[in-house]
Amino acid sequence: MIVSILLIGCAVVGSGVPGQQKSSALPDAPLAIHLLAQNNPDAGAQSLSRAEENKVAAPASGPKLTLAEAEKIAVANNPGISIAHLLQLASAQVVRETRAGELPNAEANLTAVGAHENSRLTAGTLNNPIVYNRAAAGLTVRQLITDFGRTRDLVKNSKLQAQAEVERERATTDEITLAVDQAFFQALTAQQVLKVAQQTVRTRQATGQQIGALTQQKLRSTLDLSLADVQISQAQLLVLDAQNSAEGAMAQLNALLGSTSFTHYELVDETPESPQQAPANAEDLVQIAFKSRPDLAALNSQALGAKQFASAERDLNRPVVSALASAGGTPVRADEIQSSWYGAAGANISIPVFNGFEYSARAKEASLRAKAASERVRDLQDRIARDVRQAVLNAQTAFQRISVSKQLFDQANTAMELAQARYQVGLSGIADLTQAQLAQTQAEIGYANARYSYQAALASLRFETGQ
Repeated sequence: MIVSILLIGCAVVGSGVPGQQKSSALPDAPLAIHLLAQNNPDAGAQSLSRAEENKVAAPASGPKLTLAEAEKIAVANNPGISIAHLLQLASAQVVRETRAGELPNAEANLTAVGAHENSRLTAGTLNNPIVYNRAAAGLTVRQLITDFGRTRDLVKNSKLQAQAEVERERATTDEITLAVDQAFFQALTAQQVLKVAQQTVRTRQATGQQIGALTQQKLRSTLDLSLADVQISQAQLLVLDAQNSAEGAMAQLNALLGSTSFTHYELVDETPESPQQAPANAEDLVQIAFKSRPDLAALNSQALGAKQFASAERDLNRPVVSALASAGGTPVRADEIQSSWYGAAGANISIPVFNGFEYSARAKEASLRAKAASERVRDLQDRIARDVRQAVLNAQTAFQRISVSKQLFDQANTAMELAQARYQVGLSGIADLTQAQLAQTQAEIGYANARYSYQAALASLRFETGQ
């Protein structure tokens, strides 16, 4: 059990948490230890050589980036938001397409015919019209008079669908913003852990040198020196893992910012030392979410549009009244065509009689889909209420973890100081010191995680309430 504890005990004593002081592994060491290290250049040689092999270069710093700047860049460059905006613009054109059915339709015709003399069309039609040689030009205008509300309902449906796309665009923006917030705090956490790991390597190097000097003077056993070397190697592994996590988090943030190239940003930590307390009443926030969530507004518009479409499908069984006018000239014509111009106007009433029950089936289908759309609204409301309540609970718990983690960190620092003092005077072994270092490291990282996790929880709560 002691060996397993030591393997993970490559503790970080220096604090990377803002506002916390850093301490070495053996602060206030007796002056004799430092003199021994100076007068014995071979003391701790194994630890120093291992430390030289495991030097860790700090990542190159890039441009500074705040959370607000990251959100602004993502909104401007993320392709997901661009896609949602283009779809919203396309849906607006559908409104114009549908409204075209209410407006006049005019078309120009140019016709030239060469016909066999004294012939008629005798196959393929019930009548047998005569075809004359001619060249003519004319204009035909069609106008819908009334279809008893069908086109009007289709226009309303397309408007509501376009409004739904507007809300979906806003929902996409909120989702991307939440993802950026979470990635930003994840990257902050990863960079904080990397700082802790790098401090671990430096601290273990100093500890190895001091223990090496003591070992040369027979004041500590070679086991202590060997375990110090193990801690240096273990600290190097911690750095490698922390670097991988930090680079991965930064790559995720770059992707959300809409960048194909990799930029290592220097994230600006604006997390307050004393954050505002989490909301206490979830039910008020649930009502706010019902009014503010863009995805719920989109589903509501879609459900209303489905009802309008169902009404339009029912109107298929009603007559359609339309007008038609045509006029033109025939400068080149056969002798049988005596007038050089033509013109006519009329109206038509189209009454559906029987079409194999197609219209009734379409009306029933649209009605059922409208009811399903209404149920989807109710289902989303239930999920929103659940998610808001859960987000409030998560935020409250995350807020409480900050104070508890801070208290644990302070206690771990005190325990570390006592363990260091006992080790220096020979009242305890390196196993006790390592356990204290491990507890301090875990408490330090836990405190950093608690601070950033609370900010991520607040971002999630803002998203769930549509704010």
